[in-house]
Amino acid sequence: MSRYDSRSADPGSYRDRRGDSGFGYKREYESSYRSSSSAKREYDGGAQSPPRKSDLDGLTPFEKNFYVESPSVAAMSEGEVEEYRRRREITVEGKDVPKPVKSFRDVGFPDYVMQEIVKAGFTEPTPIQAQGWPMAMRGRDLIGIAETGSGKTLAYLLPAIVHVNAQPFLAPGDGPIVLVLAPTRELAVQIQQEATKFGASSKIKNTCIYGGVPKGPQVRDLQKGVEIVIATPGRLIDMIESHHTNLRRVTYLVLDEADRMLDMGFEPQIRKIVDQIRPDRQTLYWSATWPKEVEQLARRFLFNPYKFNMIPQLVKPLEPGSGLTTEGKLI
Repeated sequence: MSRYDSRSADPGSYRDRRGDSGFGYKREYESSYRSSSSAKREYDGGAQSPPRKSDLDGLTPFEKNFYVESPSVAAMSEGEVEEYRRRREITVEGKDVPKPVKSFRDVGFPDYVMQEIVKAGFTEPTPIQAQGWPMAMRGRDLIGIAETGSGKTLAYLLPAIVHVNAQPFLAPGDGPIVLVLAPTRELAVQIQQEATKFGASSKIKNTCIYGGVPKGPQVRDLQKGVEIVIATPGRLIDMIESHHTNLRRVTYLVLDEADRMLDMGFEPQIRKIVDQIRPDRQTLYWSATWPKEVEQLARRFLFNPYKFNMIPQLVKPLEPGSGLTTEGKLI
């Protein structure tokens, strides 16, 4: 058995929202199912090679591609797509980059997500959400270059909620399904507030793990079982080494403000954490800057990612041979 494997392999443990919350969510995504062990992925500026077969042996396949392009999005011409991105200063790179969506309905979010969007009073996606949601919902790795306040938290949290609801329920002793790493307590708490708000309809539990406070309440949350953990790297390492949680169930990983985490000296902790997560996970990597060390860490952790940039001044040539050139259209 692989060291990454989940203990919740019983097909009967899969979530059925019709049974436990009454939302009547119709599985519109069945035709687009791709198990992580069989999805074809091509190199495009991320890791040098896909996960080795030996690393995947014994792992329970999981569902991560939920995107079905709506008729209105499919009808957009290439010229319309380019104009949409140009007006919003979005540059993109990757194989088969999906078109941006113009409405929440275009994303194909299930009812339990749409209910929370309506409740929040949102009228249309922000540019980062319009382009980021189709990318994340496809199950591919993603690099997003964006500033705080752009709507990036929901750009990764709403797909995370859909991802959780497609996985088996947690069994006793299981760790989280979604892990969000953040550089500071303040950011981690902000992310948790959004996760609590938008995960309420589907009864998704979360906890926030950070230092400078007593461990007791955090340990109790982890022992009860939570689908989403938002954590600073140092305290999470402490919890793992104390056997209060594990990362065997993590299939959706987010590194938020990766540049700040590196500036704060967290790279060794990040590497230690990510090395404990199954290699075919989906990884979303967010940064407000793109220095060499941030790029190098992305190349280590991501494979065949989509990339998009919403900070125009960062669109510049990168090192020759890096695989991440940005000649006007890339990142």
